Amino acid sequence: MAEAPTAPLGSARKWAITFSVMMVTVMQVLDTSITNVALPHMQGSFSASIDEMSWVITSFLAANAVVIPATGWLTSVFGRRRFYLICTVVFTVSSFLSGLAPNLEFLVAMRVLQGLGGGPVIPMAQAIMWEIFPLAERGTAMAVWGVGIMLAPILGPTLGGWICDNWSWRWIFYINLPIGIIGFFMISAFLFDAPFHRRPRHVDLAGIALMVIGFGCLQLVLDLGERNDWFDSTMIVMLAVVAVVMLIGFMARELMASEPILDLRVFAERNFGLGTVAIFLVGLAFNSSILMVALYTQKILGYDAWTAGLTLAPGGLGTMIALMISGRLVSRMDQRLMLVGGCLLQAVALWLMTEVTSTMDFEALAWPRFVQGFSAGFIFVPLQALALANIPMERLSNATSAYNLVRNVGGSVGVALVTTMLVRRAQGHQATLGSHINLGSHEMAARLHQWTGHFLERGADTVTAGQQAMAMIYRELLTQSQVLAYADDFRLMLVASCLVVVLVPFMRRVRAPAERGEAAAARDPGLPTATD
Repeated sequence: MAEAPTAPLGSARKWAITFSVMMVTVMQVLDTSITNVALPHMQGSFSASIDEMSWVITSFLAANAVVIPATGWLTSVFGRRRFYLICTVVFTVSSFLSGLAPNLEFLVAMRVLQGLGGGPVIPMAQAIMWEIFPLAERGTAMAVWGVGIMLAPILGPTLGGWICDNWSWRWIFYINLPIGIIGFFMISAFLFDAPFHRRPRHVDLAGIALMVIGFGCLQLVLDLGERNDWFDSTMIVMLAVVAVVMLIGFMARELMASEPILDLRVFAERNFGLGTVAIFLVGLAFNSSILMVALYTQKILGYDAWTAGLTLAPGGLGTMIALMISGRLVSRMDQRLMLVGGCLLQAVALWLMTEVTSTMDFEALAWPRFVQGFSAGFIFVPLQALALANIPMERLSNATSAYNLVRNVGGSVGVALVTTMLVRRAQGHQATLGSHINLGSHEMAARLHQWTGHFLERGADTVTAGQQAMAMIYRELLTQSQVLAYADDFRLMLVASCLVVVLVPFMRRVRAPAERGEAAAARDPGLPTATD
């Protein structure tokens, strides 16, 4: 066991720890996003259906949902350094075995192990950096770490498409092997155990069972609901009922337990409670918007996977620039103002995205993506500072676990909501637009004449050209209906971003220890405080 250093950490040690945990975290986040692009290639390799291939994603997300709430408890059981090394080994080995998978069943099993190994990485990394950096340096550290976290899901589809096109889908898992090995040795060398973690005296088996079943079923409902017509499906109804009953039982158990797996009392702290509501809304809007842009560019604009991934790149550039700025500002100004500015800027970007058309060019989409990426840097950094401001160090692992759990649930709810809304709104717009088509109008006659002439020039006879012209009119109707549905989804995300602003006045500003007096700073150089 690596004991905590008695002397204050030097700058070189702090940044070595930061880059160690950042390497493993980026590997996990990148793998999450890169796998989506490889699904068609895997489908051909295993001769599987689309529904069967969806379990490659669903199994990973369900495992993540199960293990994240228990991160703080597991950290206390194994020790922080040992548990981080366990997670790194499990994720790296299961990645390698995923690449070797001889069949779909084996791949899904390895994806479960990947989810179990990768889930605790982000909350643990956040707690580690919150501990080792004082507030004056914490913003910069979180910004550097955040660059990798935010860029991974943006660049993942592009990298995944290139790997699958030029090598094999198996290499999206093999590339984790050298990263994981390097990360393992760096963590072994630099990370240490926190002095305030106490090993639980007993294992809450009932709490673990309720947690695993409840969060696992919830993730399955969110991930499979749209494909199975939601509550028209008996399976989805049964999963939803089990999830609700188990999660209610889990919350009751955790509130009464002397050593809970997930200490829910942390939500009683005002900033943290409001911060988790805010990160739920942020996760809903941010994750959904990335998915919608990726779908829009491929389904409507006809981009390939590589080009669709490039449309997300301006957002990554904007995030990188903003994180470097917000990291320096977060300890110098009111974080609530930064958060309001970031949310309003994201609302502007989403409003620009509501103006999508079926003929817009790359540049017209790149600008709102840059604005949204820039806004993310002024949302995630101050929001985390506000949410964790008054959490004692010994409860920090538990708090970051709860924080990331809510963020993940928000992202899953957002994806389920916008994909369902996309289908339903497209059908509604199709019916509305179809009812306004008048075959006898001058505009309709001109459009039919134009398309008929187009097909006559290509050798079709008069009857065939007329039928093909009507088919093209119907195709344009479907496309326009989908464009309007995408605009509706972006409006929903806009509303979610604006709702965060409503919560901000009820939060308390975070002040650096120096503002509380030198004595307080000397006693606790790393812990900020929130004041009205």
